[in-house]
Amino acid sequence: MTTPKKSPPGPNLHSPEGLKTIYTNLARIAHSPADIVIDFAHLLPGEKNATVNARVLMTPISAKLLLRALTDNLSRYEAAFGEIKMPGNSALVENLFRPHQPPEPPKEEKE
Repeated sequence: MTTPKKSPPGPNLHSPEGLKTIYTNLARIAHSPADIVIDFAHLLPGEKNATVNARVLMTPISAKLLLRALTDNLSRYEAAFGEIKMPGNSALVENLFRPHQPPEPPKEEKE
């Protein structure tokens, strides 16, 4: 006998047909006393301009719950797949979006 799968807690979510999935590597966050606004964009390395692909507007309490959920999920991800290593001591944005560096040519071997 198989045991039925338990559905995750919370509401059942239904994705509409044709829902567009976007890739983002840049988020801009702003706030007012009543709202948190997160703009998601994709920025190519070496580029200066990015187009916002999605904007999420939420209450501060919803944003804090999102932060808690992300923290919990990242902890579970690292427990399963290992630590997510962050770039050295310099700013993350400098590592991700510095101008493209072409690969160095191979060094000639000395005989």
